Amino acid sequence: MPELPEVEVVRRGLADHVLDRKVAEVTVAHPRAVRRHVEGGADFAARLVGRTITGVRRRGKYLWLELDHAEDGEDAVLAHLGMSGQMLVADADRPDETHLRVRLRFADAGPELRFVDQRTFGGLSVHPLVPAVGGGLVPDPVAHIARDPMDPAFDLDDAVAAIRRRRTGLKRALLDQTVVSGIGNIYADEALWRARLHGSRPTEGLTRGQGRAVLGAAATVMNEALTAGGTSFDALYVNVNGASGYFDRSLAVYGQADRPCPRCGTPIRRDPFMNRSSYTCPRCQPRPRNPHP
Repeated sequence: MPELPEVEVVRRGLADHVLDRKVAEVTVAHPRAVRRHVEGGADFAARLVGRTITGVRRRGKYLWLELDHAEDGEDAVLAHLGMSGQMLVADADRPDETHLRVRLRFADAGPELRFVDQRTFGGLSVHPLVPAVGGGLVPDPVAHIARDPMDPAFDLDDAVAAIRRRRTGLKRALLDQTVVSGIGNIYADEALWRARLHGSRPTEGLTRGQGRAVLGAAATVMNEALTAGGTSFDALYVNVNGASGYFDRSLAVYGQADRPCPRCGTPIRRDPFMNRSSYTCPRCQPRPRNPHP
């Protein structure tokens, strides 16, 4: 699942290629791609044709295209990338991708926007913009999502306080998008390693300094990943031009089971976690005596 850096790479690419362009034609090639737009594919297309994309925004792992004013207020196209969703910019004469689901053509006859999704877990839908937790306007389905550590309006102390109130394991709190958004399994493990904290540490016992350290580490590692174009483990995550990121070469612990810790040389440990895996260094990140279940 793409995390904040991967979604931000896509957002920046879209801002370069589709901003201030008017939609001339929309083709929905697979109804499942617009299943979250409850009015159906024909309504989805009708809501976009003739509209201009005025903004490309993100909160945490959620991405949307803001549209110019409609009669009933401001709205946006919310993109769920899911496990394999791709937002690609392509010349009109380029052959269609095998898993092309939605196509947007523009009035300027320039490159079109294609939503490609092999596994069809993602999708596009149009929603009104509403006030969000933490301020700002976001599509209605993501109004509960907190700001992320790379957001200029992110309040570090408020986020630390929210984590300490959760009464759960630290990694679970980092993955809770209503507490702090954008951090997924990869960057949670990397941030915890950098902060020398174990993910099962109870949040109620976390000091403010430790909370600041782990969130600061999350911001740092995600910025580094953004510079590298994100983390790609297969061909499913790509930028708008179809290129993969290469931050996977810089991962310290995630996916590194049995390899030496880059800091102390101890073999990295893999443990099951919420139907996924957690990776830690047993020496740098000792498991707490009374871990949260």
